[in-house]
Amino acid sequence: MSAQIIQTKTRYIDRPFQVKSVTGDGRFVGYASVFGEEDSYSDIVMPGAFKQSLKEDFTDKKRYVPMLWQHNSYSPIGIYPEIYEDSTGLYVEGQCNMKVQQGMECHALMDQGALTGLSIGYTTVKSEWNETTGVRKLLQVNLWEVSPVTFPAGDSARAQVKSLSEVGTLSELEDYLRDAYGVSRKEATALASRLKAVTAAQSDSAAGADAAKSITRVNSIIKSLI
Repeated sequence: MSAQIIQTKTRYIDRPFQVKSVTGDGRFVGYASVFGEEDSYSDIVMPGAFKQSLKEDFTDKKRYVPMLWQHNSYSPIGIYPEIYEDSTGLYVEGQCNMKVQQGMECHALMDQGALTGLSIGYTTVKSEWNETTGVRKLLQVNLWEVSPVTFPAGDSARAQVKSLSEVGTLSELEDYLRDAYGVSRKEATALASRLKAVTAAQSDSAAGADAAKSITRVNSIIKSLI
């Protein structure tokens, strides 16, 4: 069973990024997102997800998609002169600003192979969530920016967050929701209360489940609440 949902919270999709070419003027090419791949948050970007945003937010307004350093809005380091969907995913041709210190450093790290990640910042417009599998398909998103990042894999970023199995108090649960899902403190408090109520009602049937299944179940519940 699936349902259409709308979200306005800014989220990120991180992926390993293989720089296909780097030139002396700060340019590089590759893919910022690949269609059909399930990420560590059980999200899948579908073909066509970026098209409307690219047209309305950038092409029609004659603006470039900004390149930020590690998602820091106070640290723009370049632009993407070419960005579009093809059969593989979101293809990008980026240009680091070589007159900006961080832009030069970013380009040098890419050229060296020390920087291997790209992450897109977006908000969800339309998605389809499967209650059975817990997988969410992103059908339409608003793209805000694309950032070179040090750690591209979602699991790497989440490794710094307390494990769900270590959460023991309501306060810790709220902190976990804020760190793992990027919600505000107010949202985390409300979600934690609702999540505890839902999981308490299901605790008997889930008593024998292993840790991996339990975490998958809780993640599915969270997605149905936000």
